[in-house]
Amino acid sequence: MVDVNQHELVPEHTLIDEEEVESVLQQYDTERANLPKIKRKDPALPDEAEIGDVVKIVRDSRTTDRAVSYRLVIE
Repeated sequence: MVDVNQHELVPEHTLIDEEEVESVLQQYDTERANLPKIKRKDPALPDEAEIGDVVKIVRDSRTTDRAVSYRLVIE
């Protein structure tokens, strides 16, 4: 089976801890439920991702070199 995380077009997906989640939510003045969603079955997620976790996604960007986004793992 192919590991999609090793593909060059799949951005880096990293689970973040609760302390960093709280920092991100304060920075963007939002709540966890308002974050964009990602399904638990998404093959790009780390195996240890659970429903309710927040994932940091780092993509290459033409304008800012790196673009960081956050997603809430849902069922």
